[in-house]
Amino acid sequence: MMEPVTVMITGAAGQIGYALAPMVARGAMLGPNQPVVLHLLDIPPAATALEGVVMELVDAAYPLLKGVIASTDPSEACKGVNIAVMVGGFPRKEGMERKEVMGKNVAIYRDQASALAKFAAKDVKILVVANPANTNALILSENAPSIPKENITCLTRLDHNRALGQVSLKLGVSVDTVKNVIIWGNHSSTQYPDVNHGVVVRSDGMSVPIRAAINDDEYLRGEFVKTVQQRGAAIIKARKLSSALSAASSACDHIRNWVCGTAPGEWVSMGVISDGSYDIAEGIMYSFPVTCTDGKWSIVKGLSIDEYSRKLMDATMNELVDERKMALECLKEG
Repeated sequence: MMEPVTVMITGAAGQIGYALAPMVARGAMLGPNQPVVLHLLDIPPAATALEGVVMELVDAAYPLLKGVIASTDPSEACKGVNIAVMVGGFPRKEGMERKEVMGKNVAIYRDQASALAKFAAKDVKILVVANPANTNALILSENAPSIPKENITCLTRLDHNRALGQVSLKLGVSVDTVKNVIIWGNHSSTQYPDVNHGVVVRSDGMSVPIRAAINDDEYLRGEFVKTVQQRGAAIIKARKLSSALSAASSACDHIRNWVCGTAPGEWVSMGVISDGSYDIAEGIMYSFPVTCTDGKWSIVKGLSIDEYSRKLMDATMNELVDERKMALECLKEG
C-alpha cells in the first residue's frame, strides 16, 4: 500500500470545495491507487457547514480516503500538507473597487502563506484557484519565500479545458482527440486562448492542425476566443452560481499532470512564475504551455508567435503587471 498523500483544500465548505473533495477522495487527482488524507480549511462562520462536508465524506466510504481533518485554523490545516489547493478567497462584490478586493485577498494569502511555510511539507505543491488567481498566487509567493517559486501555481487549466471543449464541439469530435491548445496570460477576460499549435488526432492516428480542421479564421479569432474568455460569466448567467464542477475537475487535472506527468508530445496550460520566456515580464504569474516530468513543470520553448498572438499575449501581460503593482502596494500598506 502506498503512503497517503495529504491534500489541503481551503474554502472547503464552498461550492468548489464541495465538488473537489469527493473527486480527490475518489482518485481523480492523484490516481486510482494513491491513498489520500484530506485537510479541509474554511473560515469560522463556515465551521458547521464544514462538518457537514466531513459527514458526507465519511458516508461515501471512499476506499482511498484514509482520514479527514476539518479546521478553521490555517496552522492546523497546513500541517504536513503535500498538496494545497487554495480555493478560499474574497470575491469581488458589486460596487467594490479592484484595489479593495486585492487588499482583502492580500490579508488572506499573507496569513495562509505564513502557515504553509511553517507547517506544510518542504516540497509542498500549491495551486491557487481563488480569483484573481494569478495575483493571489503571486501574493502567496511573496509571503512564503522559503517555498520555491516553481512550487506555487495558479489555475488556468479550466480555461484550457474550455478551449478543448469548444474545438471538440465545433468539429464534432471527442474532446480527447484535441491536443495542445494554449492559454496565455491571466485567468481573466484578457486571457488568450491560442490554437495555432494545436492538433486534432484523426481515427487513423494522423494529426491535423486545429486551424486547418476548423478552416474558419473569423471564428477562431472571434467567437472562439470570446466564448472561452467569457465562459465563466456565461455559466453564472445560466446557473446564477459560478462554475464549480468544472473548476474542481480542472484543479484535479492540473495537479494530476504536475505530479504524474504529461503525455509525450503533449502540453497543458498552467499559471506559473514567468522566467521571461516569450518576452513575458519576469516575476509575474502567467499562463504558459508546460510539460511535466518527475513532479516538475517546464515551459515549452520555441513556439512561433504571430503578430496577432503577440498583441493579445502582451495585453494580458500588461494587465498582470498592473495587478502585481497593485498587490505590492497593498502588501506595503498592510
